[in-house]
Amino acid sequence: MKEICKMTATALKAAMEAGELSSREATEAYLTAIEEREKDIRAYLTITPKTALAQADAADKRRGRGEALSPLDGIPGAIKDNICTKNVRTTCASRMLENFVPPYDATVMGKLSGIAMLGKLNMDEFAMGSSTENSFYQITHNPRDLSRVPGGSSGGSAAAVAAGEAAFALGSDTGGSIRQPAAFCGVVGLKPTYGVVSRFGLIAFASSLDQIGTLTRDVRDGALLLNAIAGHDPKDATSVKREYSDFGAQIGREIRGMRVALPKEYFGEGLHPEVKEAVLAAAKKLEGQGAEIVETSMPSLEHALAAYYVISCAEASSNLARFDGVKYGFRAEGYENINELYDKSRSEGFGREVKRRILLGSFVLSAGYYDAYYKKAMQVRTLVKRDFDRILSENDLILSPVAPTAAYKIGEKIDDPLTMYMGDAYTVPVNIAGLPAVSLPCGTDGAGLPVGAQLIGKPFSEAEILRAAYVLEKEAAI
Repeated sequence: MKEICKMTATALKAAMEAGELSSREATEAYLTAIEEREKDIRAYLTITPKTALAQADAADKRRGRGEALSPLDGIPGAIKDNICTKNVRTTCASRMLENFVPPYDATVMGKLSGIAMLGKLNMDEFAMGSSTENSFYQITHNPRDLSRVPGGSSGGSAAAVAAGEAAFALGSDTGGSIRQPAAFCGVVGLKPTYGVVSRFGLIAFASSLDQIGTLTRDVRDGALLLNAIAGHDPKDATSVKREYSDFGAQIGREIRGMRVALPKEYFGEGLHPEVKEAVLAAAKKLEGQGAEIVETSMPSLEHALAAYYVISCAEASSNLARFDGVKYGFRAEGYENINELYDKSRSEGFGREVKRRILLGSFVLSAGYYDAYYKKAMQVRTLVKRDFDRILSENDLILSPVAPTAAYKIGEKIDDPLTMYMGDAYTVPVNIAGLPAVSLPCGTDGAGLPVGAQLIGKPFSEAEILRAAYVLEKEAAI
């Protein structure tokens, strides 16, 4: 049973197709692993064993009849708790949505119909945070060191995959919320180009930045899962209408002649020496496989983080206005009028970090401050995108760290929000520009904790990114 939980989704799929393993056997193995490990990891907010086993049995019957199967039919996986799942509680790790049971599925859930869904995964409340310490319900622990955070906001997703509690997981990435926890937990996190994966059914944080993506055990699994969930969706106005080929088609091809840029701003002040060393060693490994490493500069990077927090908080203040204690969600008791209902419900229903960002967002959108903050941030967004366009017009990929440090101790930074925000400096520019990026392990620090490297590409270049990531994965296996 334990060996099943070490297999990649690709290997599980092959074993099922060969008749060597049933979906039920795989699902039972993962449910046993969850029962054994969850008391330490705490990755799940909702576990759905009956649903998972019923879905596994249905997949086995389809396979027995020789029916056409979806790419992940019968594979046990788990879903971040801000993605709507019909008839299964979806909380966004918030008191505000403690008892919310969606009457519909997110589009990605329809595309993954046939999987054995093990449950819903912990996260920072409404995806606001970098450590999964902002969940209303519990703190998730990093499987590589239980005293440390798993990253965030998709910390439950990364921890579940790293701990062998799910063969794969879906997460969402607004400013690094897939890539940073993937780096902290030593798994592969893929944030697709904005618009490649439908956001319908993803409970919004910042609509122009949010993107659903994948957390998997290896690069090949990332391609497999992206193949399943990508595609145009008429229910999502930001979904891109285009044809998508196999995202894993280039995996296994050499990278000789690829130009990989290293912007000097990604390797400056604030980056831990051990992280810098591991990422530069990754660059050497790519060079050893025939890639050309090019040093360059991205001047707008120093302003990207500030612009991101202004834009994301402004959008959050608008998106979260719908949670008012009237239509659905948490409703406070002991109010005398509608204004008191709003006040008490939002004060008691939202956590500290969410309220901080709503207040900041409302401030930067207010009369008298809009031009000074929000408008200026949008201008910086344009500069960041231009810098990426310039570098990627001359190079195939950009290589950078994912985070300034490896995973830190639980409680170490939770009371210092500015320091926490600085940890997103290397990931948020990708969201600002709407680009695809992947995080994968490239080494370890002195404490044996994973260090992540980030590969960034042109819009819709996921196949090229995964091709280079696969080469690095083989060269830097830890």
